[in-house]
Amino acid sequence: MPQFKQLKFNADAPLGEAVPFKGVILCADDFAVNTSASLGIVKLAQLGRLSATSAMVLSPRWAQDAALLQDLRGRIDVGLHLDWTSDFALAAGHGLSLRAAMVKAVLGGFDRRATVRRETRAVIERQLDAFEAQWKAPPDYVDGHQHVQQFAGIREALVQALVNRYGARPAEKPYLRLSRAPSGFPDLKSRVIAAMGAAALEKQARHAGFACARALSGIYDFSGSQARYARLMADWLHDIPPGSILMCHPAQAAEPDDVIGIARAQEFNYLSSADFSDALTQAQVQLVRGHAVLDAVSAP
Repeated sequence: MPQFKQLKFNADAPLGEAVPFKGVILCADDFAVNTSASLGIVKLAQLGRLSATSAMVLSPRWAQDAALLQDLRGRIDVGLHLDWTSDFALAAGHGLSLRAAMVKAVLGGFDRRATVRRETRAVIERQLDAFEAQWKAPPDYVDGHQHVQQFAGIREALVQALVNRYGARPAEKPYLRLSRAPSGFPDLKSRVIAAMGAAALEKQARHAGFACARALSGIYDFSGSQARYARLMADWLHDIPPGSILMCHPAQAAEPDDVIGIARAQEFNYLSSADFSDALTQAQVQLVRGHAVLDAVSAP
């Protein structure tokens, strides 16, 4: 059995305090998507190889898998992975294919009519309710499965829901992920993701008094070998600005019905390795929780 080097990060460093390494939020998406993902994410967090995870609360596994995170409370950020495009969302009655969701967003279809706006808001509220029912606290942050949190119509309803629920409780305000790659990663996938509303979400969230992570890295096509993932990670760690999120999608093993199962297993193997520890040191990156690196924002 491989020996893992425990990584330490100062999750409670005061804002503005000088730290030797740049602070980056390493976030594992898709907690509760399946058994292997949940177990792999918890293992990596226990090893200090993650500082955040995003929960798919529409999954039937969320209620039981949330208990796996209890010992990590206060050590990592736990957020809501807002979902419109998974099989869980389809089963819940509001789901769409990613293509259909993108078309609706481009055409403004999520918010053309008042009834649609109410339905969109209700979907978001139900997912926040499901998160809090198991976690017994607000999410530390909100992002989106396949980046739907910044789609037109969804982003407006999301900010409104967060204002109404947490606006009067500054200490409980979640921060938001902006799905916008740092400069230097001008690939087509990153440009398309950012064009779906990163700037608009940032403007609306900051106006409402919610902090936003600076940028998002870790975007790739889930293809190739573990060695390729290691090379990509080295580039991401080197170029990512402080206060940004680096997303990953690890799982202990590839489950047969998971279309990115092989990539998930490769990510887990790399992130739990000594090579990843060395890569963090070489890039001078410190894994931190969001509040340690994000500026406080006050509503106007």
